[in-house]
Amino acid sequence: MTGPTPSWPRRFLVHALLVVASVAVLYPVVWVVKVALSPGGALDLDPNPLPAAFSLENFAAVVGTRDAAGGWLFGRQLLNSVLVSGATAAVGVALSCTAAWALSRFAFPGRDVGMELFLITQMFPGVVMAIPLYILMDEAGLLGSTAGLVLVYATTSIPFCTWNLKGYFDTIPRDLEEAAVMDGASRWVTFTRIVLPLARPALAVTALFAFMTAWNEFILAATFLGDERLFTLPVVLQGAVGDFGTDWGRFSAGALLVSVPVMALFFVLQKNLVEGLTAGGVKG
Repeated sequence: MTGPTPSWPRRFLVHALLVVASVAVLYPVVWVVKVALSPGGALDLDPNPLPAAFSLENFAAVVGTRDAAGGWLFGRQLLNSVLVSGATAAVGVALSCTAAWALSRFAFPGRDVGMELFLITQMFPGVVMAIPLYILMDEAGLLGSTAGLVLVYATTSIPFCTWNLKGYFDTIPRDLEEAAVMDGASRWVTFTRIVLPLARPALAVTALFAFMTAWNEFILAATFLGDERLFTLPVVLQGAVGDFGTDWGRFSAGALLVSVPVMALFFVLQKNLVEGLTAGGVKG
């Protein structure tokens, strides 16, 4: 049964509010695009969202960055970000999915305490652990390497990944696993052939959030990496901020370039995102 149709003044008011909200959300993004497309590095405070003159020199300056040996520095830094973020997502999901399944299916001493400790670790920002992590990586010989950065990012993403996947595993009926066991399947076969395929939306969501966390992280990357050839893109953006001024055009162009891969992933995984975010919210 449907309710009465809203009156046209109410519909007009709702649509007007939605338009205002959309403009308020999109205007900063459009303004960043304007600064990136404007020639020069000065900050234009004109509220007009359209640039007075169009130029791609800021994008060319960011993409065409070269190192001392003449190599394509931006391409290498982009590859660093892709490898570090992808490896972080892969390691974080691979380790957390087994932990989440165990926490969801098995009752053992310390399970609830372990989940609470995982949750407590999310209360502290990553910069709090910078000093002990720096010492540990230095002792392990991983300081200044992308492998060490992946290890750091993976350890910080595992608690979130575990909590997220555990909630989704709780929604998968145990009857499916029991039926597989009755047919002679081992626990590992049940986990890999039944549970993981059913949890594909949650795995996609979890991997995407782990990827985004590593992709956007700046402080730990800037602390642990000293060679510009190993920098990730957030550290590269900081290079546009100098001691005596900021090249806003280059900074805006770099920010747009950094956001493109994440936006592409959202468009590719949007179906899994909707399924993963909604299915884990209802237990059944």
